[in-house]
Parts: sequence; structure tokens; C-alpha cells
Amino acid sequence: MTVLPMSVSAMDPRFTDKDGDLVADAPTDPKQWIDPAVLVFAYTPVEDPAVYAKAWDGFLKHMEKVTGKRVQFFPVQSNAAQLEAMRAGRLHVTGFNTGSNPLAVNCAGFVPFAMMASKKDEYGYEMELITHPGSGVAKPEDIKGKKMAFTSQTSNSGFKAPSALLREKFGLEAGKDYEPAFSGKHDNSIIGVANKDYPVAAVANSVLLRMLARDVVKKDQLVSIYKSQTFPTTGYGHVYNLKPELAAKVREAFFSFNWDGSDLYKEFHTTEPPQEKFIPITYKQHWEVVRDIDKAMGVKYDCKG
Repeated sequence: MTVLPMSVSAMDPRFTDKDGDLVADAPTDPKQWIDPAVLVFAYTPVEDPAVYAKAWDGFLKHMEKVTGKRVQFFPVQSNAAQLEAMRAGRLHVTGFNTGSNPLAVNCAGFVPFAMMASKKDEYGYEMELITHPGSGVAKPEDIKGKKMAFTSQTSNSGFKAPSALLREKFGLEAGKDYEPAFSGKHDNSIIGVANKDYPVAAVANSVLLRMLARDVVKKDQLVSIYKSQTFPTTGYGHVYNLKPELAAKVREAFFSFNWDGSDLYKEFHTTEPPQEKFIPITYKQHWEVVRDIDKAMGVKYDCKG
């Protein structure tokens, strides 16, 4: 998936958006609907997919009961692989990370409808710049002349938001004032800083809190030097051409799932705010701040796989 000069809202011509909600409409011709025997589900790329396969297992069994379909967990290795899988019709239900949502919506026909939130409907995470003790980096200005770890170019907190912030607030340009490196995942960046492979990294603090809760890294290995405004978290949804009755059942599965005592609750409630249920969202409203950052950065989406 490449990035070329196009509008941030330029939807692939194979999709239509007659209702103006900024996501692809379901095809009007029933022959274009897909009704797979096995629904394929993926969570966003992470360091250890096995951990998340277990966390999602109970939810996927619930989705099987609601939809009447077998549901298979697909451990994606990168944002690009996840996008291409949905674009090619191999991925039906998924969670795209914050920064990948616009690309997935415009290029893969992704229709996000849910997000994790607390029981009080609180949601979101912040981008944090983290370093390790003794790195010589005490504030963002100290990044000058050093290597800076990002995750991937499609990530909001792992690349787009920190790049815009460092340029606009601190006058630091990637490649000119500091050396950018791409770790591939938030987990890799966090472990890399903890192990002193990187002097500084930009990460989503929701991932950081979960890794601290699992003792993957220790609090005394890391120092936060900056925290951003709050962004929406992973958006969950389905591919646009899923048979409408099946798409409705997929949505029902998300909003009828009982989190109490579940592996999902055990994995995600350690964030701040805690993630304890799914709430309905719209791409048009909840992703406006992300689209604004893309616009400010000149991010253009090209839908050629």
C-alpha cells in the first residue's frame, strides 16, 4: 500500500458514498454481497499474536453463536497485510488501529462501527514520547540529532501525530533534525526503548499500559517526556460488501457480548480509561481529529494494492 498525491477523502472508485457518511455503502446488487462460510477476524498487528488469539477466543465463540458462522482468528503481521487482506476479500471483520482507519475506509471498504470504552463511556488514548533513564533525552527538544523510533507510516500515535507535533511545536523535521526508524509495532518500540535499542519512541499509551500490566516491561525502564491530546482507539468494523443481514449480526455480536469475567476484560481493562465494553461510533464524527492530522501532514491516500 503506497502513499501518493490524492485527497485524504478520495475513496476508491469501486466504492460509493451516497449518504455522505464518508464510508462505503453496501452494494445495491445482492450479487455483489459476500456471505462467507467462515468469517475471518483480525486484531491489529501486535508483538505476540498468540496472546491476543486467546484474549479474543471467547468473543469469537460468541460471534459464532450470534452469526451462525464459524469464525477464524487471523494473526496479521503488519498494517499493510491487514489492509490488503480486507481489500482482497480475505478479511471480513477486524479492528484497524487509529491511524489506519482512514486508509482502510477509503481503500479497503472498511466500515467501522464500534470502539472499546469504559462502563462510563470514556474512551481514547494519548500518544506519548518515551525514553529510557540515561538516554540524554529529557524533553522533546533533546530528540535533535538522535534516532527516533516510530511504528509504521499508517499509525496515528506511532508516526503521524508525533511527526506533526515535532515539526509544528518543536521545529524538528524527520531526516533533517533526527533519524527516523520504523519498528513495525508499538510493542517493538516500547521493548526497544526499554532495552536501550532506541533512545526515544512515539507510542500509544494504551499499549504501554497493557505491556506494563503484563510485566513485559518495567516502569523503571521507561520515562515519558510528552503526552498528547486524546485520540479514539482501535475502530472495529466489517467489510462494506458483507451481506447486510450478516453485517447486522456481526454488529449484534459486538454489542451483546458480556465482558464480565472474559479474557477480553482481563486484557483490556488495565488501560486508562479502562476498556470494558463496546460502544457504537461513526467514522465521520469520531475520526475527524485523525483526518485533520492527516490533512495537516499532507497525507494522501492511494488505493493501489
